Amino acid sequence: MKITIVGRNMEVTTALREAVEDKIGKLDRYFNSDTEVHVTLSVEKERQKIEVTIPVKGSIIRSEQVSNDMYVSIDLVEEIIERQLKKYKTKIVDKKQNVSSFSKSFVENDYVEDEEVKIVRTKKFDIKPMYPEDACIQMELLGHNFYVFINAETDQVNVVYKRKGDTYGLIEPEA
Repeated sequence: MKITIVGRNMEVTTALREAVEDKIGKLDRYFNSDTEVHVTLSVEKERQKIEVTIPVKGSIIRSEQVSNDMYVSIDLVEEIIERQLKKYKTKIVDKKQNVSSFSKSFVENDYVEDEEVKIVRTKKFDIKPMYPEDACIQMELLGHNFYVFINAETDQVNVVYKRKGDTYGLIEPEA
């Protein structure tokens, strides 16, 4: 694997670089040697964050972990990606397309899917037309990080969501 490490709002020390290469390097048993791995380390106030992105043909394997210790974040992100790979192997390793990105031993090994995606709760609510700004206010009043509503301007279902830095996003269907 080819690991690219970038620091945002911080300097990547030799010790951090070695820790990332050691932990993320353990994932090389799943990928071919030419697979690229992008790692971004960042610090925001007390938050130590690592983002790992592994583009493979037709998919992106990604994890982001935050803690108050960068080494803990590094440990967590490696475990999460390994779990994702094993859990969704049959979905991400399409025999016709993605197989070239992964190592032969990973493709041939059968992993037991310990968890299925299960919907455990369904909510129903009245959805009424409103403007996106009003939906943001309603979302804040409810204490949620997203809110589904009918856009009064387009009469389509939209979603507003809270972004980092106290900003908001709007998801609209394509026409």
